[in-house]
Amino acid sequence: MSVTETAPAPAANEPMGRVRWIICGLLFLATTINYIDRQILALVKEFLDIELGWTNEQFGMVNSAFQGAYAVGLLLFGWFVDRYGTKIGYAVSIVLWSLAAIGHAAVGSVAGFFVARMALGGAEGGNFPSAIKAVALWFPRKERAFATALFNSGTNVGAIIAPALIPIIAINLGWRWAFIFAGLIGFLWLLLWFPFYEEPEKRKGLSPEELAFIQGDRDEARPGGTPMGWGGALRLRQTWAFIIAKFMTDPVWWFFLIWLPDYFKKTRGLVIKQSWVHLVTIYAIVTVLSIAGGWLTGKLTQGGWSVTKARKAGMFLYALCVLPILFATRVGDWPAVLLIGLAGAAHQAWSANLFTTVSDIFAKKDIATIIGIGGMAGSIGGILFPWFSGWLLDRLPATQGYTILFAICASAYLVAFVIHHLLSPRFEPLPEKAALGA
Repeated sequence: MSVTETAPAPAANEPMGRVRWIICGLLFLATTINYIDRQILALVKEFLDIELGWTNEQFGMVNSAFQGAYAVGLLLFGWFVDRYGTKIGYAVSIVLWSLAAIGHAAVGSVAGFFVARMALGGAEGGNFPSAIKAVALWFPRKERAFATALFNSGTNVGAIIAPALIPIIAINLGWRWAFIFAGLIGFLWLLLWFPFYEEPEKRKGLSPEELAFIQGDRDEARPGGTPMGWGGALRLRQTWAFIIAKFMTDPVWWFFLIWLPDYFKKTRGLVIKQSWVHLVTIYAIVTVLSIAGGWLTGKLTQGGWSVTKARKAGMFLYALCVLPILFATRVGDWPAVLLIGLAGAAHQAWSANLFTTVSDIFAKKDIATIIGIGGMAGSIGGILFPWFSGWLLDRLPATQGYTILFAICASAYLVAFVIHHLLSPRFEPLPEKAALGA
């Protein structure tokens, strides 16, 4: 794509309307709730260790149950959202995951948590296919990376709120109430979603100027017709670029969410009453820097860079920023917090741009399907890595085990970048014949 095709319209022509940013705010809130729900188990692990007496390997397997169901949920919701729309798909997902979160309060065994995590994982699979498709519908290409980074920062805000709030609830009311609280806030979100969300062409109150701005660069292939489906998508190397990158890098974020409380306890001697400050600081760093990462590639395109050049430069930079985590077990508590925070921010900035490459390449009617397939691959990696982490930590001293795990995290992004670049060298709309698998 040429520079002129990716450069923005002059500032004077940009719309006064901001409805699209309110939509982005709703996506942010849903993603925040999503990540509060999924992080609770790691934060109440101390209480459940006493009540259940489970091993690290069992804890890893329970989290792998979530990932397995999440993988299937991503695939199915990707198909569902492409066929029935973002409004319905998102609502169905959040109703189901809120019920599943509340259901955790009713169980009291390892097997019970295995089932509860499967239910939550399958239902939460609707979040990202719905949100990424909404961004593709509501934002022009030059704003998508930033919009994605903004809503995706909900993962970080959820990760900040959870360690600050969940231990207080668990200590004062019991761990079951932590799950009940998280489930109830999902239903509150629906009160905002149903009356406000529509596709741009159907949205009352959207100014003609903002609609024209949103539609101004809809140059993707196959604007009409039937979605290509799973079979058609899997015939394309661009799909496999996304699949492999998700498989290699998603497990790193899951490792942070699941194992960081244990890391601070086993290697630093900090129980959750002490380590919550470190966790909140990590995710605060992630929130600020990851949004800057999404902003950077958008700024580069506004400065005249092609979409391909801007995205790839950003993704390479973010891959480099994960490398210092190699030293996380060799430094003091707060330097470790800074290194982990930098790595987490780099992951989220990488993820925002990786998600955006899908809407750069594929037609809007296929986006949720592609996101679902890639998300499933990431979740399969997320099944294997938590299990492997638990297995390793049961067999090695904590510091040695976490050193190995951080080394795996550090190397994953550069390897993924090289593979992604080889399979998808340019981020341009697929021509019709390629999109049809011809």
